Amino acid sequence: MFKFSRKGISVSTVLDRRRVKVNGKYPVKIEVVWNRKQKYFPTGVDMTEDQWNKASAGHKHTEELEAVEEYYSHVRNEVAEMLSKDCFSFQMLELRMGRPHRFNVNKAMRSMIEECRKEGRTNSYFRYRSTLRNLEKYAGSSIAFTSITPEWLKRCEEFWMQDGKSATTVSIYMKTMKSVMNKAVEEGYLSSSAYPFGRGGYTVPKSSVRKLALSKNQIKRLIEYSGPEMLEMYRDLWVFSYLCNGINFRDMLFLRYSDIVDGEICFVRSKTRYAYGGQKIIKAVLAPKMAEIISRWGNERTSPDTLIFKFAKGSEDEYGATMLVRRVVCKCNTALKQIALELGMPAFTTYSARHSFATIMQRNGAGIPFISECLGHSSLAMTETYLAGFGKEERLRNAPLLTDFD
Repeated sequence: MFKFSRKGISVSTVLDRRRVKVNGKYPVKIEVVWNRKQKYFPTGVDMTEDQWNKASAGHKHTEELEAVEEYYSHVRNEVAEMLSKDCFSFQMLELRMGRPHRFNVNKAMRSMIEECRKEGRTNSYFRYRSTLRNLEKYAGSSIAFTSITPEWLKRCEEFWMQDGKSATTVSIYMKTMKSVMNKAVEEGYLSSSAYPFGRGGYTVPKSSVRKLALSKNQIKRLIEYSGPEMLEMYRDLWVFSYLCNGINFRDMLFLRYSDIVDGEICFVRSKTRYAYGGQKIIKAVLAPKMAEIISRWGNERTSPDTLIFKFAKGSEDEYGATMLVRRVVCKCNTALKQIALELGMPAFTTYSARHSFATIMQRNGAGIPFISECLGHSSLAMTETYLAGFGKEERLRNAPLLTDFD
């Protein structure tokens, strides 16, 4: 009946035949199509198939047809004005038409959470979920896309920091927010001119790298620790991770006896298994202490495919594997905290095993290229972030050099 098209956006009148009304007619709507997505705006006019066909053919001019044309012109003019300013979005159009947009940041994030859950992207699932919880803690359960400005994001950042979040955590939350806003622009819920990130907008803070390495003396005390069997088991998992090139728990808990080749443990990091450039095999010498830990806590070897440790079954899907690893890591961190308290050491976590491996290697003369290969990093710069620098012992030993004038 009426149609308008410009810059990839079309506005037209349609008879919505999906549902017949009680009066035997169908609602006439204005259809707006953009990026292969449709939005419908009801005109308040109903027509039968016969009335629609006659009106479309121009056979009869009625008051209903005038009402449809008037509403169509209103929608078309709003679209044309936004196109002239290069700021079109479905959300802005609905606001201009007096329809508050019900799809907001909260719902968009919940949609992403559900999408991650269905696709088995469990780490992303927890990242989006945690971001949403803390976002709603700051701004409530109904956050409009248009309310997110650079100033709003800066205030949110300050709120999270005051709430005890680390710079790394805030950086993760903001990057998650950025991905949601990117999708909002892509799907038309936010105009590109209102996008709050990027040049001239909000800049995501850089994450801080905590130096989590233990000293050799602390590791020695940890290995010599004697206590309840449960604490010793989780201590041994940390020690195994440390000795096995700082292997993360996700990879360690799913090691199989077939991964032991010629006295070495060979594995591919799950984190980079599908990375560009192909798989990178990491090799770690099976030290006597590692063999002792396997003997104490591992499964009996019945076949090459037998898992080394007893925690996983090997049949878990991605979601199940992630949940298993999170539970073990949580219990291990609790045990490590208790051990550190008993030994009078600073608290540390499973992640510190990786930093400790890299730093101890460096302090004992290993080159960064070798350490990088052991960690499975893609660049030397990435490895350098794991190195904790020099400790107090080195500083005390070198301080006298400043005044040694002989």
